[in-house]
Amino acid sequence: MKNLQDYLLIKEAAEVLGVSQQTLRNWEKAGNLRVYRNPVNGYRLFLKTDLEVILKKLERSASTNRDRRKSRS
Repeated sequence: MKNLQDYLLIKEAAEVLGVSQQTLRNWEKAGNLRVYRNPVNGYRLFLKTDLEVILKKLERSASTNRDRRKSRS
């Protein structure tokens, strides 16, 4: 396991991505997001670099959707 500073708790990760905590749990169940567990208390931990990748995908998706709406106007 990397340094604990490389991870965020579920609440923090949800805020970074702009989604709910339940969405993160659903992505975990679907295998779309890797989740680590704190060895002491079992809390879900999300690797910051994994979140950065997802954030870029979300931003690209939002950009693509904006472009599609503009072309329809």
